Amino acid sequence: MGLTRYLGRRLLWFLGTLVVALLLNFFLPRLIPGNPVDSIVSNLARGGGVGGEDLKIIYENYNREFGLDKPIWQQFFIYLGQLAQGNLGTSFAQYPASVNTLVGQSLPWSIVLQVPAILIGWVVGNILGAMAAFRGGWFDRGAFVTSLFATSIPYYCLAILLLFIVGVQMGVLPIGGAYSFGLSPEFSAAFFGDAITYFWLPFWSLVIVFIGGQAVGMRSMAIYELGADYVNYGRGLGLTDNRITGYVFRNAMLPQITGLALSISGLVGGALVTELVFSYPGVGTLLFNAISTVDYPVIQAVTLIITLAVLLANFAVDIVNGLIDPRIRAARSGER
Repeated sequence: MGLTRYLGRRLLWFLGTLVVALLLNFFLPRLIPGNPVDSIVSNLARGGGVGGEDLKIIYENYNREFGLDKPIWQQFFIYLGQLAQGNLGTSFAQYPASVNTLVGQSLPWSIVLQVPAILIGWVVGNILGAMAAFRGGWFDRGAFVTSLFATSIPYYCLAILLLFIVGVQMGVLPIGGAYSFGLSPEFSAAFFGDAITYFWLPFWSLVIVFIGGQAVGMRSMAIYELGADYVNYGRGLGLTDNRITGYVFRNAMLPQITGLALSISGLVGGALVTELVFSYPGVGTLLFNAISTVDYPVIQAVTLIITLAVLLANFAVDIVNGLIDPRIRAARSGER
């Protein structure tokens, strides 16, 4: 009964947050100064050959085609209707390209870059933090200082440093893009071998910072748990170190699982900037170009995907925490 109530409450929170996110996702891009149609018509006027009455007709046609001549509330319900059908709309800046197509071309690059960084960074960071707490001595001091330094560096700063040192000065890896000029994405060993050389620099600029943050958090929690009364009591009873370590590790992991959702949201933001630094063709680059051209449908699509990723991560962590720790389940289901 407690678990069902807990899951129901978490689901309601998820749906409520999703509704608020959809509202913000639609209205916030429209607060950006400037009109996308003005930008398109201005570019046509600068190119010459079109002017006067023709520009006015083009302006009205674009407004009608993009639905910008309708009241804002009507545009919102049209947006919801399209979203329910899986249609993200048509790009203003790259008309008549479908936003689904643009996102479909960019999203795999971001997934390939971010998912390994999140998983590897979380696992390695927690193992490193736990080892530092248990072993102590020079290993602890070295791991702590290094991790603290790594997590203090902003993603974009480390990206620029790696780009300059490894890419420019040493010339070991390519400094921008996702694959060599002349190639096109395909499932072949030749393309994979080429793309992996472009992958390493943005990947390491993300995963090093992430490992540092996870290691610092895990070390602190493990040290706190090692000084707890139940550890001393267990030792007094003659429990083995391996058994005590298991208890400590399990308790120390709870806040780390909670922090994973927050870390994912931070890493997604960092990855967007990293993609810009390395000209990586992911959703970060797509979002940047869309903002610079006030391309509402593309901005809405990318921010919606990011929002959904963060919400789902938080929802999954809430469920896992509730299953692992009955105290959390009882507190959030209103039983205590």
